[in-house]
Amino acid sequence: MPPAGPPALSPDAVVAALRAAGCVFAEDEAALILDSARTPAELATLVARRVAGEPLELVVGWAEFRGLRITVDTGVFVPRRRTEFLVAQALARVPRARLVVDLCCGSGAVGAALAAALGPVELHAADIDPTAVRCARGNVAAYDGRVHEGDLFAALPGELRGRVDILAANVPYVPTGEVGLLPAEARDHEPLRSLDGGADGLDVLRRVAAEAPHWLSPGGRLLSETSQRQAPAAVTAFTRAGLTAEVSVGEDSDAHVVVGGLPG
Repeated sequence: MPPAGPPALSPDAVVAALRAAGCVFAEDEAALILDSARTPAELATLVARRVAGEPLELVVGWAEFRGLRITVDTGVFVPRRRTEFLVAQALARVPRARLVVDLCCGSGAVGAALAAALGPVELHAADIDPTAVRCARGNVAAYDGRVHEGDLFAALPGELRGRVDILAANVPYVPTGEVGLLPAEARDHEPLRSLDGGADGLDVLRRVAAEAPHWLSPGGRLLSETSQRQAPAAVTAFTRAGLTAEVSVGEDSDAHVVVGGLPG
């Protein structure tokens, strides 16, 4: 007779453990964890991971993004709900886009959300991190998306030059000196290069803006998320690269998105 496994935690016990760990929405989180666990032993493991401070999305293995269930693996940047504003801006500005690129794609959430909303599109995503690339491939597979591994535009097929209608670049934009001030969930559990944007947080954004004019189609748009404080410098980076630039602000989410395109 096989040894008995650990007794199952009751829903009340899960809620109590999460609340004691400081989880503000303990009841909601408990419901997700209980739904994800297949055995009492797995439930205990998932609760212990969350109590230890691991992001809920990594504990249960997925994040909700614009109504989609996006798989997120350990070691991959967790998509933020505020980034839904970037997707909304892209759809509003290029509603008939046919070629979409999700640069610095992480889990591929932005590309998947754009493809789901636009209908049949040619979707490409790219990231320098092989773990993110593997994760994104699963998330964009339903849209026949292709995911490329490499550093920014160097990862993309050359035939995309001059054809990209939506270039979504959710680049890392936390200044190096402020990474240590991030919540522990991000600081301790997400890859540093998905967070650290250099001395002022705009190193990667400047690189993207500098090359974007060679990849955008006439009427195409580059969209990058940034902070309120960084937005003026981000606009300068766009205009110095020869792009038009404006900042859109999501009043509900406090998201700031710089939108640029080719002049004329």
